[in-house]
Amino acid sequence: MASTFIHRLVILLLINFLIGFTKSQSKLCRTSCGEIPINYPFGIDDGCGSPYYRHILVCSNSGELVLRTPSGQYPIKNVSYSDPHILVTDPFMWKCQDGENFRPTRPFSLDTSTHFTLSTQNDYLFFNCSQNDVIMEPKPIFCERFPEQCDSTCDSSSYLCRHLPECGSTLRGTSSCCSYYPKATESLRLMLKYCTTYTSIYWKNLGVTPPYNQIPEYGIRVDFDIPVTTRCLQCQDTTKGAGICGFDTETQNFLCLCKKGNVTTYCNDSKNSQRMSSGAVAGTATAVSVAGAFGIGAGVWYLRKVRATAPVSHGVQSNENRFF
Repeated sequence: MASTFIHRLVILLLINFLIGFTKSQSKLCRTSCGEIPINYPFGIDDGCGSPYYRHILVCSNSGELVLRTPSGQYPIKNVSYSDPHILVTDPFMWKCQDGENFRPTRPFSLDTSTHFTLSTQNDYLFFNCSQNDVIMEPKPIFCERFPEQCDSTCDSSSYLCRHLPECGSTLRGTSSCCSYYPKATESLRLMLKYCTTYTSIYWKNLGVTPPYNQIPEYGIRVDFDIPVTTRCLQCQDTTKGAGICGFDTETQNFLCLCKKGNVTTYCNDSKNSQRMSSGAVAGTATAVSVAGAFGIGAGVWYLRKVRATAPVSHGVQSNENRFF
């Protein structure tokens, strides 16, 4: 009888061990990275948020939120969900503190397959461009004379070139500055081929009455879409369980992440109470597979050891020492 009790105890411990990893799926979705809140459609844990933004935001061990793009990784200064956009910085871009030190940089780019777009509130300033390859003219006057070339002109009379943020004045010496908004990444690459460096300035909204409601700051504003679906709204509804919108990491189908597991509708839906899913979040699946495999392996090893030393009558196990 003692042997039977031990067998059952081992099996119960293994079951409880595995359930501990699968019963709180929603807790695996972190809601912040440093001081920046992480809400839908974003997620920094695989299976959380919208699959459209999968693997794009990364939270470092030091608590820094980073945007991953084809041109590199960029620290994120802020995320706004009411006016959907993120603000990123490029450490290689020129800033006023650099003065005449125009170090080489790389063109910022976005994956066109994502739901990100460069905001039209960005202004790009280019420095020390080749006059033989870049049209640098006062844009209002030049556009009146040559309207067909207006879009390809780098404005040498730009307000920002004359009022650089944090500088207090224009560049001194022989350095030149002009403003140009590239319509594509290839245009930006081409400009940097003939200019020493560049910087991006966005117009920060102060939330006050115009005309003094915006100020220029260094950085890149990237707008994003928030995919709104009925299933996600139902999942987030506090009266229906206040779940977290996520997705299956294998199929990318929608899942509502709840405290007791994952469902395809909402947490309080009685129809799903008997068929909770537990492998939607990659962190959960990995933890269960590794820890579960270890726990099961240890249990099987123990049971085999007991089986090998258990008393046997005529080569057949009795009901008291039978395991399954």
